[in-house]
Amino acid sequence: MMPSSVELYPVNNLIGDIVRSIFPETIAAVVNGLLALLSLMALVGSLGAVLIFLERKVSAHFQLRLGPMRVGPHGLLQPLADGIKAIFKEILKPEGADTFIFFLAPLLPVSAAFLVLAVIPFDHHLQVADPAGGVLYVLGVSGLSILGILLAGWASNNKYSLLGAMRSGAQMVSFEISIALLMLLVVMLSGTASLRGIVLVQQGTIFDWWIFKLPFLGILAFIMYLVASTAELNRTPFDIAEAESELTGGFATEYAGISFAMFFLGEFVNMFVAASLVTTFFLGGFHAPLFGLPVIDPLLNLIPGFLWFFAKAFLIVFIYMWFRWTFPRVRVDQLMYLEWRIMLPASLILLMLSGLFVAQGWVG
Repeated sequence: MMPSSVELYPVNNLIGDIVRSIFPETIAAVVNGLLALLSLMALVGSLGAVLIFLERKVSAHFQLRLGPMRVGPHGLLQPLADGIKAIFKEILKPEGADTFIFFLAPLLPVSAAFLVLAVIPFDHHLQVADPAGGVLYVLGVSGLSILGILLAGWASNNKYSLLGAMRSGAQMVSFEISIALLMLLVVMLSGTASLRGIVLVQQGTIFDWWIFKLPFLGILAFIMYLVASTAELNRTPFDIAEAESELTGGFATEYAGISFAMFFLGEFVNMFVAASLVTTFFLGGFHAPLFGLPVIDPLLNLIPGFLWFFAKAFLIVFIYMWFRWTFPRVRVDQLMYLEWRIMLPASLILLMLSGLFVAQGWVG
């Protein structure tokens, strides 16, 4: 008899078990919660530095340049130097700006990324929380990013900032609809809204991942999710909120120093969050890419699941960066046409066709 998913992928981990063996149950829960929060804070901080450095190097190689090379070996300490510079720069606020909202806005995108990371299953035993409605939770808290951008534009008392925020809000809200429909598709196929449950359903070979398990439609859904998530991240070719030729710096025009750095950090961490969701929904999460070959599969299974997860996520991050340094920026009307006239109808048709596959028992 095949072992159950609970036996194969137990939730408890070594550190949590040690804490529970030392402290009473109530205190152990608090200690484990604090350890989880500290781990997420360390992850968010390190991701910002790694992804900024990676973005610079990727863009440099695409343009046949070296990128940062002078600060540390191969420029490795450049993100640290940038962070120190941002901390010590003067924090400016426009006259007439709403002080509280102006300084609150940069915190919201980072907070949204932090809250979503709390439910991402990095491995079978590396997940802070696994709510039954994890997909609904992700859709709910990700709206904080949109709110932060809208508040930044409104509180800056600058017409360019306000226009950039309005365009960005319209863009993110629009593409959030397609993302929600594509998530609903995976929930329908998996029979669960738990992110851990969605990953466990994809247990097996790579042909059990939803990108391949749903014939042809899985690849199409994967591509559509990549496009929609790129637009929601406000990254090129969909960075109309920061179109310098039209709106100077968009919603972030009036921000400087650490306040601007928080927006910058939120953008990069949210890029990893989006890549993590793609990995969870379509690429098997922490499962190794098995091929059903007795010679290779045992070797692949020796690699820890969280390493496979991060490898897949960073592959998607590279694709996002590839988009940025390949395609030109689209116009705002072209962007909205893409969502409302192409992506949204296609997502609805894809959802109906996938429902037909489920109803007919063609996907198991």
